[in-house]
Amino acid sequence: MPLHARPATDPAEERTVRTLAASRHAPADWILRARIIARSWDGERAGQIAAGLGCHPKTVRQWLHRFNVHGVDGLGDRPRSGRPRRLGETERGQLINLVRQADGILGAVDEQQSAQWTLDALVQAAHELGIAVERSQVRRILLAEGARWRHPRSWTSSPDPEFVPKERRSSPSTPGRQRE
Repeated sequence: MPLHARPATDPAEERTVRTLAASRHAPADWILRARIIARSWDGERAGQIAAGLGCHPKTVRQWLHRFNVHGVDGLGDRPRSGRPRRLGETERGQLINLVRQADGILGAVDEQQSAQWTLDALVQAAHELGIAVERSQVRRILLAEGARWRHPRSWTSSPDPEFVPKERRSSPSTPGRQRE
C-alpha cells in the first residue's frame, strides 16, 4: 500500500507547505521536506518523489509519515539528545562582542583587537560580566566563530624589575644598518 501525504486540513496549511516548497531563503531541510509533501499532493509516489529530489525512498516515506501525524510542525527537526548547552546565545554573543571590542583589558591600539586577548584574559573578563565559563569552553566558542585570540608569550614579560623585553633585530638587508 503506497504512502501519501494526507490532504491539507485547511487552505492555510496547504499554502504554507507550497510556499515553503517554492522558497529560496528558508532552511534547505524544510524546503526539501515541503517539496516531498507537495509532490505527494500532486499524485507522485514515494519512489518518484525520491528520484526527482535526489534522496532515498525511505527518507520520503519518513517525512510523509511525520507530516501525516504532526502536520507542518512535523517537518522540523526533533530535539537532539545530549546535554543542553551551558551558555545561551545571549552569553555566547556577549563573549564574542567582548573579543571584538575596540579596547580590551590589554589596552591594545591596533585594529585587530581580537588578536590582543588571551584566553585567560577573556575568561577573567567573562567572569566579571557574570558569565560562568571556563577556558576550554571559551576556546571552543572562539574556534566555532572564527575569532582569534593572542597566545601568551612568556618571554615578553617578567616579574623581575630589571627585565628588559627583547627588541627586534635588524637583518643585514634592513636599511639603516651599517656594514663594516
